[in-house]
Amino acid sequence: MSIVIHHNPDCGTSRNVLAIIEASGETSVVIEYLQTGWTRSQLLALFAAAGLAPRTALRTTKSPAESLGLLDPSVDDETLLTAMLEHPVLVNRPIVCSPKGVRLCRPSEAVLDLLDRLPPGPMTKEDGTPLIDAEGNRVG
Repeated sequence: MSIVIHHNPDCGTSRNVLAIIEASGETSVVIEYLQTGWTRSQLLALFAAAGLAPRTALRTTKSPAESLGLLDPSVDDETLLTAMLEHPVLVNRPIVCSPKGVRLCRPSEAVLDLLDRLPPGPMTKEDGTPLIDAEGNRVG
């Protein structure tokens, strides 16, 4: 079965998660959500499956969240969802869906729990921190 990644190719974490998925031998379906956007039902389903609330899925850096006034804790979930539909970049990424579950894979090693097998090593995170050693074992 395929793994779906809601991906932003300009994001180092997202690129690294996609590389981990591909190195594991899994087939991936890549959805570039900045191009396709989101639907309300899609976001609600992803958030429910991943155990996220709109607030916890909100991208607060390198996004218009602050300028839109969304960082104020009094902003309700409905307002956040509406803003995410209008500005897809407000959704933190990457969100990965696999037969093992749905997860916001930030940090990138979160994707390892969604794979049937680990990729061969060595592999590192986007910041150079080891993820998989030369023998193919998970580090950390």
